[in-house]
Amino acid sequence: MAMYRIEIDETFDIPRRKVFALFADHHRFGKLLGAPAKRIRDSHQADPNGIGSVRKIGIGPVGLEETVTNFEPDSLIEYTITSMSPIRNHLGRIRFEDTSEGRTRVNYSISFEDIVPFTGKVVSKALEQRIRRGIKRVPLLS
Repeated sequence: MAMYRIEIDETFDIPRRKVFALFADHHRFGKLLGAPAKRIRDSHQADPNGIGSVRKIGIGPVGLEETVTNFEPDSLIEYTITSMSPIRNHLGRIRFEDTSEGRTRVNYSISFEDIVPFTGKVVSKALEQRIRRGIKRVPLLS
């Protein structure tokens, strides 16, 4: 099966803690992507959206479950799909850092393999398009 990778780099004139909070909150993350999302399992960490938390994105049987696997406040969120999916070996990684100009840099990458040959290209294009559109909403939602 083929491996696919999406990488998006954006900077914002918004404090890093605010941008991180937007991506970390499962419900607000869904608003960012334009899809219903809710936390269905809390983390055992101080932040209920931290390591081990699970969010469901989508409606009913069409939805996906994603589990947070790494969570460093104001710096890093990593997650993977943990429900049935048309892709496998998925890893989403969102890094947050300050730039020398005092802005916030977000590096969002996703890697995965397709299960059905040649479907990965379609999934990759749709995911990247949705994320790029969503990232443009960061200033409005922060």
